[in-house]
Amino acid sequence: MSVIRSATPADLRAVEAAVRAAYGSYVVRIGKEPGPMQDDYATLIDQGRVYVIDDGGVVGVLVLIPEQEAMLLDNIAVKPEVQGKGYGRRLLAFAEDEARRHGLRRVRLYTNVLMVENLSLYSSLGYIETHRGEQNGYSRVFMEKSLH
Repeated sequence: MSVIRSATPADLRAVEAAVRAAYGSYVVRIGKEPGPMQDDYATLIDQGRVYVIDDGGVVGVLVLIPEQEAMLLDNIAVKPEVQGKGYGRRLLAFAEDEARRHGLRRVRLYTNVLMVENLSLYSSLGYIETHRGEQNGYSRVFMEKSLH
């Protein structure tokens, strides 16, 4: 039975491996490593920002950053070999629950404009595009979902 839990320093290598696996296929499409492949996961884990879905090992990663008005879903990654099994949707639902737990009424996220699969998934789950723009050298689509 898989569980979602806070990542610990012992998870660092597994978190980094899951992110590399999940985003690796986008390197050619984007022309460089996607932003999440550049993040400092040791620091994010120390800050309590990283969650993992553990199913006999780390199969997915979630990075959440509470903000004043919304929960920023900074990264979600599921290993390619287990995609399509509901792990991503569970992590997204967990992000919404964490936002509510923090008293926040919205979840914000962004994705690369070329990651069209993500745009379709997020839209189907109630996320609405708010704007597009350049950020940290990437063309991004910004989305949010209001929580009730």
